[in-house]
Amino acid sequence: MGFGGYLLVMIVGALISGAAALWVRSAYSKYSKQPSASGLTGAQTARMILDRNGLSNVRVEPVAGTLTDHYDPRSKVVRLSEGNFRNNSIAGVSVAAHEVGHAIQDASGYLPMKLRAGLFPIVSFAGQLWFPLFFLAIIMGVGTATGQLFIQLAVIAFAGILLFHVVTLPVEINASTRAYGLLTRYGILSRGEADGTKRVLSAAAFTYIAAALTSLLTLLYLLALSRD
Repeated sequence: MGFGGYLLVMIVGALISGAAALWVRSAYSKYSKQPSASGLTGAQTARMILDRNGLSNVRVEPVAGTLTDHYDPRSKVVRLSEGNFRNNSIAGVSVAAHEVGHAIQDASGYLPMKLRAGLFPIVSFAGQLWFPLFFLAIIMGVGTATGQLFIQLAVIAFAGILLFHVVTLPVEINASTRAYGLLTRYGILSRGEADGTKRVLSAAAFTYIAAALTSLLTLLYLLALSRD
């Protein structure tokens, strides 16, 4: 198996991730050109929803780039990419509501979000550790006792990475569900316009599913290698 098997896993993972990225770009490109009937920008949408949910302490700021939108729980800031911050497109409003969904999760103590935050330092370390362990196992030979030790340690490290991706899924899906409900409840988007919200956020959610699938494939490969 060795590096040849790993290369195959990476090719499959790249195809899955590439398909997810294309879907996101297609959906975002389509709905970023369609203005919302309310005329609210992404920034105005975020501010309105935050204030209505008692989160006036959470700031809304622009950030450079495209689709660089995120919520920073440490600084309590919703950061929207410049296009989404200033424009009143269906896509921009949808992304803004999604990021506000994360702010609401944070304020309400949403368990999967707290768990993801707790896992992050461990996963960061595991992400730096697993490949050197894998590389050493290949160099030493997976059939040797030392090689087996390294590959098993790599399996343990990568299992933490997969767990992080799995925990991320409910966090992102819940934020998207909240976004759809908030946009329609507050009349920011009509039901028809909110269909665009579903398409944009579903495409974005698939990128997290793709990451989890790629991690699962890698872990299965490492497990198979440990039993070779």
